[in-house]
Amino acid sequence: MNPVFPPALAASIAQMLEGVSRKDLAQRAVKQSAAYRAGQNSGGIAGRDDALAYLLARAPATFAASAAVFARIREIAPDFAPQSLADIGAGPGTAAWAAMAAWASLTTVSMLEPNAHFRELAQKLMPQASIIAGDLGADKTGADLVVAAYVLAEQPERIAGAIACDLWKITGKMLVLVEPGTPQGFARIRAARAALIAAGAHIAAPCTHDKACPMSGDDWCHFSQRLPRSRDHMTLKDASVPFEDERYSYVVATPEKISSGARIIKPPVESKPGIVLPLCDETGLRNPFVAGRDKEAYRAVRKLEWGDWVR
Repeated sequence: MNPVFPPALAASIAQMLEGVSRKDLAQRAVKQSAAYRAGQNSGGIAGRDDALAYLLARAPATFAASAAVFARIREIAPDFAPQSLADIGAGPGTAAWAAMAAWASLTTVSMLEPNAHFRELAQKLMPQASIIAGDLGADKTGADLVVAAYVLAEQPERIAGAIACDLWKITGKMLVLVEPGTPQGFARIRAARAALIAAGAHIAAPCTHDKACPMSGDDWCHFSQRLPRSRDHMTLKDASVPFEDERYSYVVATPEKISSGARIIKPPVESKPGIVLPLCDETGLRNPFVAGRDKEAYRAVRKLEWGDWVR
């Protein structure tokens, strides 16, 4: 498992936490979790210690999911080298840090965040960034790469498409939306995806096509990223295991089509006879079986995992 945060970020956070009561932060984290489960937004972050509680309890998973999505982007678009980033609804800057770790080409970072306590943390953690006060309706700075991570979850599903199109207007080369991997999170991603296609965008990931999403019924498209828990993280989450599996849904939109093939949308099912690969591509959902006796074909797929791109 990869480190939760880059070393420089981890060191900055550790310095901020010196002398801060972990018991108090744990109590604040419990209240925040209850509020998010009830559908409330980050308006409950009412002070510096609330923001620190979020940074310890929730930001690691947001960072891990964002980093996983950026890794997928680097796989399908290895030549993509954004110079500017706009992190919309940035919180303490979690997605921006993941983007900076993914692309050394980034030289300009702007963040839009309505909460003053998050803005204060974001500025301390990334002094070189331009931190702007404002909500989703505010004027936004355009960028090569525009990211909104865990932002649509705080908005009604009915306006997810409109928000995505608004962000598309300021996108130079790529728009990335990341949400919790729940039915509700996927519903917002699905609405955003449809609106972006209608606006002329192409879908680069996880989909490899611009056709209507084939998911139906109670099924939803999501993926999983495992991350290690620090001692503080375990304390604030009241956890007994040293890792967490973050489920997430996402969509990546670009002006030009850049990917094809298929995506593994569920864990492959391996048995003695062979492997079943749950795939989504331009033909829809399918579950091809690769027999173990077909050694060459089996060797090509045996190490593929949930979320992988199949060329």
